[in-house]
Amino acid sequence: MNYQKAYVEVGKSVIQIDIPNEYEDVMPGVKWGSAIGFPTVAYWFYKVLSNRLENNTVQYKLGRTLIEEVGACLLGGHGIPASTGVAAFEHMKSYGAFEEKTCSEEQLYEWLSQPIDIDNKTIKYRFAKQKACYLHHALNQITNEEVPTSSGKEFRNWLMKIKGIGPKTASWVARNWLDADDVAILDIHIYRAGLLGGFFDDKMTVERHYEKLEDIFVQLAKSMHVRTSELDAVMWYEMQQSNSIKQLLESRKNKTTSIVKGWSANKRDTYTDQLALI
Repeated sequence: MNYQKAYVEVGKSVIQIDIPNEYEDVMPGVKWGSAIGFPTVAYWFYKVLSNRLENNTVQYKLGRTLIEEVGACLLGGHGIPASTGVAAFEHMKSYGAFEEKTCSEEQLYEWLSQPIDIDNKTIKYRFAKQKACYLHHALNQITNEEVPTSSGKEFRNWLMKIKGIGPKTASWVARNWLDADDVAILDIHIYRAGLLGGFFDDKMTVERHYEKLEDIFVQLAKSMHVRTSELDAVMWYEMQQSNSIKQLLESRKNKTTSIVKGWSANKRDTYTDQLALI
């Protein structure tokens, strides 16, 4: 096989990474693409391996206990900036919201309605009443039921029985708490990466086909011989940082962009503390 050669500087050493030919299939119907093209499968493979070699490992857990982990993920997620979610979590933790005794929904709402300090300014948390309700149901179920943890999917499906927790949030908790690789955290950034990389079909949507898309993503990671959690985290960080996604999607729609060649990537730094917040 004619490999692509890529290089990573580690200290004073330069390490070569061999990546399959850009026209080879990584899985049926999906090409590796050019390693220097953003956002091809080969590009993501290079980024995952370079993170490993540079020892940019990610500590996913946000909480010390499962109750804290669920609380942190519920307070973040859709429509909530990562920094706001973390600030809200620390704010609620300071009041003892995640202790073993389940607080009332009214008490959680009172605490969450208070001003929260973040980045030298004070903010009001959006959806305080709704999230207080979800938190109450979540903390009550976790406290009073046996939690299944034999696999990420089993745990994720159990979490989805809790009011206000959908597949993305449940998968986020499962990935963080169990270090699970049989689930994927599929949001708009990962979905767009899939469309641009040629491994997702836009006839499917995250809202209607979560498990089918997840199966594809997990299989892609296995075919690349990387962990699902690594791939998910690196893709999320770079996709949400990129300023070219809208242009790339338009080019794909107009068939002016090659999935194999991709787009030349600007140099990006991957910060492990931000990767843990997806």
